Amino acid sequence: MTKRMVLVLLALGLVLGAMFGWKYYQAQKMAALASMPPPPATVAAADVQAESWQPYLKAVGSLVATHGILVTTEVAGIVSAIHFESGEPVETGAPLLQLDDSVDEAELAGIVAERRLAELQFKRREGLLESKNISPSDVDEARLRMENAAARLAAKQAVIAKKRITAPFSGWLGIRQVDLGEYLQPGTAIVPLEALAPIYVDYALPERYLDQISVDQAVEIEVQAFPGEVFTGRITALNPGIDPGTRSLRVRATLENPQARLRPGMFAAVGTVLPQRPAVLTLPQTAITYNPYGDAVFVIEAGDTGLRVQRRQVETGGVRNGRVEIVQGLEVGEQVVVAGQVKLRNDQAVVVDNSIVLEPQITRP
Repeated sequence: MTKRMVLVLLALGLVLGAMFGWKYYQAQKMAALASMPPPPATVAAADVQAESWQPYLKAVGSLVATHGILVTTEVAGIVSAIHFESGEPVETGAPLLQLDDSVDEAELAGIVAERRLAELQFKRREGLLESKNISPSDVDEARLRMENAAARLAAKQAVIAKKRITAPFSGWLGIRQVDLGEYLQPGTAIVPLEALAPIYVDYALPERYLDQISVDQAVEIEVQAFPGEVFTGRITALNPGIDPGTRSLRVRATLENPQARLRPGMFAAVGTVLPQRPAVLTLPQTAITYNPYGDAVFVIEAGDTGLRVQRRQVETGGVRNGRVEIVQGLEVGEQVVVAGQVKLRNDQAVVVDNSIVLEPQITRP
């Protein structure tokens, strides 16, 4: 019995010893792994570049027709003929609409006859005056009747002319708003007419930019109808004063618009072109880590043990086409991390690999 107890205790001791030995071995291995430096982080990098940037004064504006009216009638009448189709281009003087003038033409014929009679009577009395068979007052009366008839004739001809409505300038017609046979009162809208080439863009700039803009300065605009396409023009007018409500200056630029692609009323993003800046330090926008206490980048530096990163505060400027201006904090040629910097810390070893696409950090708009 005693011998069996001894054997059991020996076996139990061997099992417990093996277990404690295995735990001790694992603890030693984990301590050795913890003491080893972490593997280098794989990042993508880019160099700080000096570029030539074209600065702009950004604003929003609206396109305005150089001439834009709603064609109306000055006199009343029934529409007897329509000479245009909705949406077509017209030239200056092109007939648009005819009001019924049959009564006016008949009255005109009577006035013409009256004028002819007045002329004949005046000539006869002039002859009688030479032979002193009539008084000068009779001749004056005949002259006044002749002039009155001529005035009535001119007035009737003007009324008839007003019933033939023509385009006052070249442009594009809108949608017709009258029908054949309709009776029109004076001022009734007939059709919109807009001159589209050239076309204006009106916008406003803060008063602090007053010394940076002038007539004949170049502008570039973009519209939502043609994304990615830039239309160019030049400033043609500036308001003489500043709007006291908004403290802004109204500006008008003119664009050629030969194909009439730009239309009045369009919303436009306007850039007023400023003198070019020759040496602007830039980085891809993904390189910047934006924080409430300041913007920063991770600069890659070569050391005795390889590449390491150091966090550095920078001052940023404008953003254009995915690149951000570096106003202060970096020099040309320095290499910075552009992707993979989310888990980086100061003095961490890195490996640069630009052949793979790393998920970039989220940046501000």
